[in-house]
Amino acid sequence: MADELKQEEKKVDAGKVVSAIFKVLLGVVFLVLGVLAFWAWRKDFLVMLKGCIGPFLILAAVITFAIAKE
Repeated sequence: MADELKQEEKKVDAGKVVSAIFKVLLGVVFLVLGVLAFWAWRKDFLVMLKGCIGPFLILAAVITFAIAKE
């Protein structure tokens, strides 16, 4: 009976290890794809970043005014 439980635990542990390895590999793939996408569209990213600075500063000002009002 104890041997059967140990064998079941080994099977579960092996499944957890495979699952963890799969998740790590998937994470690495997403990381590489993200870096490649950023590298390919870096000029467009800078344009978008410059376009978002104004609305971000307006939002920061509104939040600051709301905090100062209290």
